[in-house]
Amino acid sequence: MLDTSSILFIILLIIIIPVLWIFWPFIIGAGWQPTSKKRVQKMLKMAEVNSGDVVYDLGSGDGRIVMEAARRYQARAVGIEADPLRVLWSKLVLMSSGLNNRVKIVWGNLFHQDISEATVVTMFLWQDTNQKLIPKLIKELKPGTRVVSNYWKIKGWTPTKEDKDEGIYMYVIDQGYQPG
Repeated sequence: MLDTSSILFIILLIIIIPVLWIFWPFIIGAGWQPTSKKRVQKMLKMAEVNSGDVVYDLGSGDGRIVMEAARRYQARAVGIEADPLRVLWSKLVLMSSGLNNRVKIVWGNLFHQDISEATVVTMFLWQDTNQKLIPKLIKELKPGTRVVSNYWKIKGWTPTKEDKDEGIYMYVIDQGYQPG
């Protein structure tokens, strides 16, 4: 039989976990809205992903972009996700996909992860988060790295390619200057 303090602890957990789950997007700077398969394919095609690329998805959610990059283009891919339940889910899906040798899912804050090995970066984050990422992108990414943003433009940067109908914007980090 459970004592009173154990019962209170369980009730507290039942209340706290859903509340944290609801407010987690505001804490990390992006809500989760799955990107359609059609849009994922357009993003990767726009970036001209190939087998020599290392694709990083910032805020990888369920891992669909990194798994598609590995499956369709044989790229190596890394998903960075702050939500531990989505990390767990994407790792479970990854285990059954046969892509473990090409895809890695990292649980963490994308601002604190090293993305310097990326040749392609994809992201579907909030506008403010995109803007806060600019110094990190400029500092860590090599010239020629393609950055593809779903829905939100990166203010102050000029896209090298865009699909206005779908709201997909690609930028290229170039030597000696900031995109835009």
